[in-house]
Amino acid sequence: MFDKIVIANRGEIALRILRACRELGVKTVAVHSDVDRDLKHVRLADEAVCIGPPASTDSYLNIPAIISAAEVTDAEAIHPGYGFLSENADFSEKVSQSGFTFIGPKAETIRLMGDKISAKKSMQEANIPCVPGNGDPLGSDNATNLKMAQEIGYPVIIKAAGGGGGRGMRTVHTEAALVNAITMTKAEAGTAFGNSTVYMEKFLEDPRHIEFQVLADNHGNAIHLGERDCSMQRRHQKVVEEAPAPGITDEERNRMGALCAKACIDIGYRGAGTFEFLYEKGEFFFIEMNTRVQVEHPVTEMITGFDIVKEQLRVAAGEPLSVTQDQITFTGHAIECRLNAEDAVTFMPSPGRIEQFHMPGGPGIRCETHIYNGYTVPPYYDSMIGKLIAHGDDRSSAIARMKTALSEMVIDGIKSNIALQQDIMSDSGFAQGSQNIHYLEKKLGLSK
Repeated sequence: MFDKIVIANRGEIALRILRACRELGVKTVAVHSDVDRDLKHVRLADEAVCIGPPASTDSYLNIPAIISAAEVTDAEAIHPGYGFLSENADFSEKVSQSGFTFIGPKAETIRLMGDKISAKKSMQEANIPCVPGNGDPLGSDNATNLKMAQEIGYPVIIKAAGGGGGRGMRTVHTEAALVNAITMTKAEAGTAFGNSTVYMEKFLEDPRHIEFQVLADNHGNAIHLGERDCSMQRRHQKVVEEAPAPGITDEERNRMGALCAKACIDIGYRGAGTFEFLYEKGEFFFIEMNTRVQVEHPVTEMITGFDIVKEQLRVAAGEPLSVTQDQITFTGHAIECRLNAEDAVTFMPSPGRIEQFHMPGGPGIRCETHIYNGYTVPPYYDSMIGKLIAHGDDRSSAIARMKTALSEMVIDGIKSNIALQQDIMSDSGFAQGSQNIHYLEKKLGLSK
């Protein structure tokens, strides 16, 4: 095991990594922007290094500064968390070239799965079901593109090969709109991702978002930890996640989980990862792989009793997986509500000083947050300030516990989305389960 690592992130995930390190006896170095010196994990870390001003480009995305922090503190490895540089192949490569261990996949694997076209082809080779569409880059010949769309069948979706996070996508319902949609998506992709390559797939109109958690080591072993349902979304951003996914049978879980684990072995994957699928009419369709730990990993931990972040550290240190597939069991149901510093109605960010914070408790409740009384939420980063997780014997029990926990939580001084989460937990459609990815936006009146 490592003696010391750098935590190259901020907020609740940085605190989560720090806690895992403490359990394993690993010392921590917190790198932070100058506005983040009062973050909880910065105060708790063994060492702290300021790596730049508030802007992410000058701090949390500053690769030389992060590597320099590892050098001056004699750290051995760097954990990127999620977001920022977590899926940046150049960062992974430079970390390794500098003599440190990147706690995540190898650079070539990140590149393979970061490009949606190469990812889809590798999944097809691994017998993972994919969305209809050949996945080839779209050229400039309009006639060829129109013919392809006709063969796939409208509606289709144009996607950026280097996209992610719900960006770089455009749905096309008619032939007349196709050419302009391709042109616009290419331009947006080039600006946002530095890669203007786009491809075409069938647009599934009423799918759910189901993802499988996987872990793999350097010794040819891979396992899955079951699936999560992340269908409660707004503008392609997840709001509520749960595990297991309502309506997914043991047979489906075992079949798809085994395929995902085998695909990890086929592509030489290392560490924690997630295979994301659209699920419609009883069929799974691969959309992408996230080569990092997910925001929603706690719901999987709650139903399996397995610590994903500690396993990331073990695998990166060269150890084999600590469990085999037959040792993984699933107990009860878990739900996670993302807590954001934003208006619950307008969704406008709400940075500022937290005057009062009270964390809920009780059976099956887990709260992952970095905020505290007197902490000031800066305006420079993502608005998520924490996650509330509820575990129960079954789904209805988990929902009931979440309702109670939300009613107990107090965040004063800034606005939060607690009211929105309470509304979702009390929604009759959500209570039924198995809602599609458009359900929340329709409920909020944000789509037709």
